[in-house]
Amino acid sequence: MLLSVSEEQRRHLAFLRQVDESVVAEFGRIALEFLRRGSNPKTYEGAARKLGVSMETVRRAVEGLMFLVTDSAKHALSERDFLDSVSLLGLGGELNHTLLQLYLKHSAEVCGVLRQLSCAPPAYRDLHWRLDVQLASRAARQQLIPRLTLSLRRSGGAGTGAEAAAAAVVLQVDAATLLRLVSALEDALHAARSGRARRLARSIK
Repeated sequence: MLLSVSEEQRRHLAFLRQVDESVVAEFGRIALEFLRRGSNPKTYEGAARKLGVSMETVRRAVEGLMFLVTDSAKHALSERDFLDSVSLLGLGGELNHTLLQLYLKHSAEVCGVLRQLSCAPPAYRDLHWRLDVQLASRAARQQLIPRLTLSLRRSGGAGTGAEAAAAAVVLQVDAATLLRLVSALEDALHAARSGRARRLARSIK
């Protein structure tokens, strides 16, 4: 497969043609540091001063390089697919092989960082419910107030091990609130089955 690179990212990566191989390797190191610990303006400032360019130019080039390596690692591109992808950027054969070496050297580490950063959303596990009906109170001898108590169990999400597996939420709702919840869930399910939602899901996989 080939990577899909936006025009903006192409412009950011085009700056790499103006620097030598050692600078590209340094930008790769900065990109990995960015992935591990976040952005560091002082690092950009130092690199920009050495190269005689703006800090924004360095930041954009590093972010473009980070996208290239992380997206390639996420899709587990082969050497051939990676080279085919970067060749479409018009960077030049020598630079393409420099980027390939950078990708091959750090792809395993990048995959590990991405796994640590990923956060799986809670998933439905099971549901227990109980119906309670209040028939009278001190203020009213005759009344009928139904209430539903729900115990929703989830797996995944926050927490680890048994804590994550046993996560449960207890809710108590009246009939009117339950009907509104059912209506909202049906609307959400209908929206999730729409063509727009499916296209969006494919784009973020």
